[in-house]
Amino acid sequence: MMIPIILAGGTGSRLWPLSRESYPKQLLTLVGENSLLQETIQRIQNIQNIEEPIVICNHQYRFLVAEQMLEMGIAHPKLILEPTGRNTAPAIAMAALLVQKLYPTQNPSLLILPADHLIQEKDRFVQAIETAAPYATEHLLTFGIQPTYAETGYGYIHAEPAPGKTALHVKQFVEKPDQETAEHYLQQKDYYWNSGLFLFSAQIYLQELTEYAPEIMSACQKEALKLQEIGGFFTLGPDFEASPSESIDYAVMEKTKRALVCPLEVTWSDIGSWTALHDVLPHDANGNILHGDITCIETKNSMIRSEHRLIATVGVQDLIIIETEDAVMVAHKDYAQKVKDLVAQLKIQQRKGLT
Repeated sequence: MMIPIILAGGTGSRLWPLSRESYPKQLLTLVGENSLLQETIQRIQNIQNIEEPIVICNHQYRFLVAEQMLEMGIAHPKLILEPTGRNTAPAIAMAALLVQKLYPTQNPSLLILPADHLIQEKDRFVQAIETAAPYATEHLLTFGIQPTYAETGYGYIHAEPAPGKTALHVKQFVEKPDQETAEHYLQQKDYYWNSGLFLFSAQIYLQELTEYAPEIMSACQKEALKLQEIGGFFTLGPDFEASPSESIDYAVMEKTKRALVCPLEVTWSDIGSWTALHDVLPHDANGNILHGDITCIETKNSMIRSEHRLIATVGVQDLIIIETEDAVMVAHKDYAQKVKDLVAQLKIQQRKGLT
């Protein structure tokens, strides 16, 4: 038995002004006809022995998420509601403890999936998960993407062969590198982008969390004792909020001796910026991606999206231009990661157009 745990927290501030505090990027339709959350649900449907997903999200998104799950044919959505985000290690711990409560006589595998990633070649994705599944009873598996360019915005995994296994041994998790180091990783071929996808049993994860992050485990265990379902919602409270805020990478994966990495040979993006989205969408003959009422002259390699008004450009290139009802954002593609800083500055200024 495999239970998908979909992490749908966060606001996606790098995709402002389209992504907002009240309607974050995982709920937006950015690629294809479905939201990123719905795309995540769709791509796991053909995995063998897969159950319906449990989604972890902020309390304020509960009805939006439940509605999108219903649209995907999930008649009785299960949502774990966070009062405030405590990062991935506590969130996954609550999911594991809930799964143990729901399936007390079994030890299901948990497939951890960020809700806001793009993965193409769905058949390859399914095959990779099914190939990795037998290892999940004894190991904590992560999935690595072979780099196609020197990306400084991703974490990396340094891997080495694991005797007798098709998966690889995790030699080291590496933080986001500078450009020179990223170029080096690209040439080495034994470094992988850290996809943020994981597969392991609930029992193994909780054992490792107890050993390496006992404060997180203690807080989550206290919260789990009070966990009750009301209309498909499992609402977390003060004990969860008291947990340290740490990622699964830092709390467990960088310390455990049970980590393996499985290469995932798909086109993948965490859509962490407008440039990342530009890179995965179809371009016109001038390298542009145009959405809405747009007129361009001598415009190249740009992403221009209008939700309400005409946008007209002349003689520009390498720009991101996003128009919504209450804001217009213009950025050079090379500075797309800085949109998060722009949002932070607007918050300090108490400007409208953020919620």
